[in-house]
Amino acid sequence: MSRIGNLPIELPKGVSAVVNEDNTVVVKGPKGELTQKIHKDMQIIIKDNVIEVKRPSEAKEHKSLHGLSRTLIANMVEGVTKGFSKNLEINGVGYRAQKQGKKLVLNVGYSHPIEIEEDGGIVFEVPAPNKITINGIDKQKVGAVAAQIRSTRPPEPYKGKGIKYENERIIRKEGKTGKK
Repeated sequence: MSRIGNLPIELPKGVSAVVNEDNTVVVKGPKGELTQKIHKDMQIIIKDNVIEVKRPSEAKEHKSLHGLSRTLIANMVEGVTKGFSKNLEINGVGYRAQKQGKKLVLNVGYSHPIEIEEDGGIVFEVPAPNKITINGIDKQKVGAVAAQIRSTRPPEPYKGKGIKYENERIIRKEGKTGKK
């Protein structure tokens, strides 16, 4: 029994959801509109501002898809109402970020600055030279862009220099010791 899949999804005020015949769910809200194709075996029922996901059988694949489908729809509803954000921190002497128009410019120890464009509903904020906030309504895109920015200079284990998630813990290594 999927405990997550059985939970109903409440639609807040100002949010509407529609299921098309090819099992595509469209959720519209104050922050925008999201579309997600759900597996054809899952049955999505919208009644009285509540979305329920039903599975056809107790097969292992259907149990897995049940929880996944429900979570994808719940993330869409949360995205169009509140949105999602990821925070990154930059550690290192001379490492910094700045926003120029719709571009995020990173100076992280390379011979050239790295520029990343805002696209597809993703918005960058740079509250401080060593902090980056990525905002958007699509949880998958926000996470993917955050991972792309982090991959430009991942944190190294000796001094901790690089770009890391706000709550990420870097396991530090001890460096070489001198000859004794």
